[in-house]
Amino acid sequence: MAAPSPGYSITARVSTPATFTATSDVTNAIAATGAQITAVDVVESSHAGLTIDVSCNTRDRAHGDEIRAAVDALDGVTVGNISDRTFLMHLGGKLETTARVPLRNRDDLSRAYTPGVARVCQAIAKNKADARNLTIKKNTVAVVTDGTAVLGLGDIGPEAAMPVMEGKAVLFKQFAGVDAWPVALDTKDTEEIIAICKAIAPAYGGINLEDISAPRCFEIEARLREELDIPVFHDDQHGTAIVTQAALVNALKVVDKKIEDIRIVVSGVGAAGTAIIKLLQASGARHIVAAGRSGVIERGSEHADAHRNWLAQNTNEEGFSGSLKEAVVGADVFIGVSAPNLLDASDIEKMNDGAIVFAMSNPDPEVSPEAAAKHAAVVATGRSDFPNQINNVLAFPGFFRGLLDAGASDIVDEMLVVAAEAIASCVSDEERNPSFIIPSVFDPEVSTRVAEAVAKVARDQGVATL
Repeated sequence: MAAPSPGYSITARVSTPATFTATSDVTNAIAATGAQITAVDVVESSHAGLTIDVSCNTRDRAHGDEIRAAVDALDGVTVGNISDRTFLMHLGGKLETTARVPLRNRDDLSRAYTPGVARVCQAIAKNKADARNLTIKKNTVAVVTDGTAVLGLGDIGPEAAMPVMEGKAVLFKQFAGVDAWPVALDTKDTEEIIAICKAIAPAYGGINLEDISAPRCFEIEARLREELDIPVFHDDQHGTAIVTQAALVNALKVVDKKIEDIRIVVSGVGAAGTAIIKLLQASGARHIVAAGRSGVIERGSEHADAHRNWLAQNTNEEGFSGSLKEAVVGADVFIGVSAPNLLDASDIEKMNDGAIVFAMSNPDPEVSPEAAAKHAAVVATGRSDFPNQINNVLAFPGFFRGLLDAGASDIVDEMLVVAAEAIASCVSDEERNPSFIIPSVFDPEVSTRVAEAVAKVARDQGVATL
């Protein structure tokens, strides 16, 4: 049975008799259903009775019906409205525009707008590079999606993708002070997406591609990097790769192994899996096997798409042929960015001593964390309700902060490597243990260290303009 989650948090308004045990009777009934009570508020108290709001985390929407039935069964108690707190948070969206400059009088207005603003426009017309300092371009990122690969939901369309894009923009602002805005495109045509991104680029200091399905995402990113003078970052690829590499750096320290010596099995050969493998190799990994739905990609095999052909030419030097379950036998590291329930405890038992398991499929991982922990030395997932959450929010806010601070025109591979090292460095030698290999997303040091490292590489590599 799934555990209660803040993603299914509800608030139930309950009317009770005016008795001393009314509140405890209600909370006991709710707790008995397995819900996690997070708050109890008395809304109104009178001689006739009490009105209380009980907030709790539930397993799913059906669990709310179970709670209603349990409370309604109490004598004299009725449940009124049950509010879904996640939907309430999204009412009207999660973003708004606010002014950075005051407009207190005519003097302010004359400089922020006409006639004074014309002088700034003329300066930019003479030198377009000045837009980086004199407009929002200095600190603004476009979060671009076509809604074809949203979370684990698949192709749900640009409108349905908007809550995720808004959330992304909130994270940019919260963790790195970056202004980001969703750009949801009602087209799946690769050339149209590229053309639109090029057309809107003058207003932005960078583009974050998000939830665009493979293999189109590869071509879109490659073309935009080649044709634009602002950095283009596909978070599903490179953000995932950075945080995975950061976690692996510390996990290897826990088990006292070196990246160049270990055998790594990656499940998932889409955007995330390919980017992870490329960054692992850039960081020194030499023995990597990649597995898709049909099993391990064999060395030298031919495939319909370019990225699988790249994997066939650059992984599996041992010439292994077989299934994922067969591949993990004798492996030191398993990294999953694929699908739920592909492995079980017996598979993890067959890995090498000191095994590391990163099962990152969400919401259900490739192997149960509890099952993996029976045999692996270190276990990580993409979930917030288990230790060692590998979460992209550790990477992309600080990464773009560094790009914008340097006025970067491009992204180079070394930026990904140093970003991973910066994240890993936020876990000290004293703190590091099997259940703590990756810092909290709320650690204020993370985005600062990532930004500084990325900006330095931009300047050292000659892709900085500021």
